[in-house]
Amino acid sequence: MSCSAPLPVVQHDHPLSLRSLRILDTVPEPYFDALTCLAADVCGRPVALLGLLDPEQDRIWFKSVHGLTGLSQVAADLSLCAMTARAGRAKVIEDVHALELKPSSGASVPGPLMAMRAYAGVPLRLSDGQVIGALCVCDPQPGLLGAQALSCLEQIAAQAARTIELRAQVHCTVDALHDRSELLQVTLHSIADAVITTDAGGHVLWMNPAAERMTGWCHGAAQGLPVEAVYQPVDEEQGLPLCLHPLHRCLAERRAVRGSQPMRLISRSGDECGIEDSAAPIHDAQGRLSGVVLVFHDVTEQRRLDREMRWRASHDLLTGLLNRGEFDRRLQQVLQRSREEGTRHALLYLDLDQFKLINDACGHPTGDRLLLQIGQLLGDCVRPGDTLARLGGDEFGVLLERCGIHQAQRVAQLICERMEEFRFVHDGRRFRVGASIGLVPLDARWRQADAVMQAADSACYVAKEAGRNRVHLWFDTDETLRRHQGQMHWARRLEQALDEDRFELHAQRILPIGRQDGGLHCEVLLRLRDDDDGALVLPGHFLPAAERFQLAARIDRWVVRQVFAQLDRAAVAGLHPERVAVNLSGQSLSDGGFRDYVTDLVREARFDVQVLCFEVTETAAITRPHDAARFMAAMRALGIRIALDDFGAGASSFGYLKTLPVDVLKIDGQFIRELGRDALDLATVRCFRDIAQVVGMTTVAEFVEAPGVLEQLRELGIDFAQGHLLHRPEPFAAVLGQALAGALLDTAR
Repeated sequence: MSCSAPLPVVQHDHPLSLRSLRILDTVPEPYFDALTCLAADVCGRPVALLGLLDPEQDRIWFKSVHGLTGLSQVAADLSLCAMTARAGRAKVIEDVHALELKPSSGASVPGPLMAMRAYAGVPLRLSDGQVIGALCVCDPQPGLLGAQALSCLEQIAAQAARTIELRAQVHCTVDALHDRSELLQVTLHSIADAVITTDAGGHVLWMNPAAERMTGWCHGAAQGLPVEAVYQPVDEEQGLPLCLHPLHRCLAERRAVRGSQPMRLISRSGDECGIEDSAAPIHDAQGRLSGVVLVFHDVTEQRRLDREMRWRASHDLLTGLLNRGEFDRRLQQVLQRSREEGTRHALLYLDLDQFKLINDACGHPTGDRLLLQIGQLLGDCVRPGDTLARLGGDEFGVLLERCGIHQAQRVAQLICERMEEFRFVHDGRRFRVGASIGLVPLDARWRQADAVMQAADSACYVAKEAGRNRVHLWFDTDETLRRHQGQMHWARRLEQALDEDRFELHAQRILPIGRQDGGLHCEVLLRLRDDDDGALVLPGHFLPAAERFQLAARIDRWVVRQVFAQLDRAAVAGLHPERVAVNLSGQSLSDGGFRDYVTDLVREARFDVQVLCFEVTETAAITRPHDAARFMAAMRALGIRIALDDFGAGASSFGYLKTLPVDVLKIDGQFIRELGRDALDLATVRCFRDIAQVVGMTTVAEFVEAPGVLEQLRELGIDFAQGHLLHRPEPFAAVLGQALAGALLDTAR
């Protein structure tokens, strides 16, 4: 690993001891390569290096490099391995690039190391305490190595250091005895891996203690036996003997080979463990094949951890069902089979009814227990081969493979019936929980899983809107589904518009009837600038989607913030409007955070907030009566007036007027448009006027578009009128500018 800092130089007591180990500038050796491979695997890093500090040439020479090519050595003052070795302790660096240090020499970092960022290294310490180098792992992504992994790295480094010492001892033995057999025995007795050597015919010659322990055979009993009788690897999944024993594969190919599939070893006593192995040929002094060495080690725990991690990656930890990622992957595979084989399948998308109520009322642990029970209930309803997953929150998915539409409908209906019978019990209380289900037939028409899931979500929404705990079958000509999908499209556009600030404020004047005095009185109207052609989009096109996908409150905040900003600027310029009305959604009535948001704006406002009037639709008020009453009271306490918009559209208007603190009654346009020609509309508006006068409210008639209607309103005694006859909407800033110009002109007169 490279470093751009000058490293402190520590003089070693034995500068030539590394040379005496006879390991510098030697050829690669499988065992050290296996150690770096093990270090990378255990630590979960792509690169591992075994570096030795050469004080004579002031360099780090790499005995083994895993995960990189073209790297043999690096100058010591550019190497974190050198820093680790000289410090004599472990070093963990989250991001090497953040060190911002410079080397003392003019050398440059080798190319393969430039991309490395995360570093963790431990010293290679000999038995006498001398540090001769470092074992490190690296990653091109920043990150810290955990304590457990670092501990494993230290153990591997200790094994490497012991092996280097043993290797030196072996070389001394070779020099003294010139006996390769003795060399092999001394070395292999000292390592943790299991080793078996055979003759050229595959008969056991020797086993080290680790091999005796893992196979259950002692050296004396196994000697001379065919290796297949002693070393019995089988396929991990099926437990069948391998098609070709590693030894015979090595003999056939006359080269070193590694296990090509997951294996288990069956010991003499019948015990089993997961293993990885390799086999390499042994040649005599004349180069003739004289036998094979088998090396293997226990990977049972490593594979258990691998299985656990794979399970966690594909399953929901709460319910034990598959998660969304795995469900989407399987769905994409099913769609591909549908296109290639013409098979038919079905998808069920379930959304629990009343889950939020239980979760909020009883707490999240109780909600988790409910989800667990629902997962078990659904598992009892589907076929053994079907895919059941928790998609997130209280949503579940079922993938019915090779299932016709009628059978899929039966499965969906069975789920609804079981949900109807199911009662969730908590603290002695029984809760009813339903499931709205969207059913989508899967055939060759579908290409992408995302499109299927959108269709299923739309069908589920229609089922919920139709009364809950029921099934809605998707078909491509379903107008209800088309509307919902259109709303989903609008929801995405609205999110983008909020991010890109593409909303605009317009305003329409509200004029008094029967008098000419008074300042600016207007209603602020929202518009959206289309990102394709730049046209203005009216709110009727996008507000239903905003309400459906919980975006209305965010839009309200944007509108209110902009209105406050423009009225602040108008006040500084000297304009003080009589009344500015701002529409709010029903979602904002229930949002305590919105009340706090408005309160903060009022506190910082530079204009008289009594000019503001928040308009709330009658429908929103009567569907959220308690929230509406609290919101209205809070706003009036700040000095902001309240108007009840679209009055007359609801069925219970008169009763709620007794409890809602309202200042202005805006009569719905359906009663105004035909006022001069419809006696019933005339009587209704007269009734509304009488009610408003009794409770002390101001009246405003909407959608005034004909002079005759305006005259009729004057005769009825309606206070204000609004409509295209009187003023067509203009940008809010322009309306404020016109009012300011008029006020300045009046002052000049």
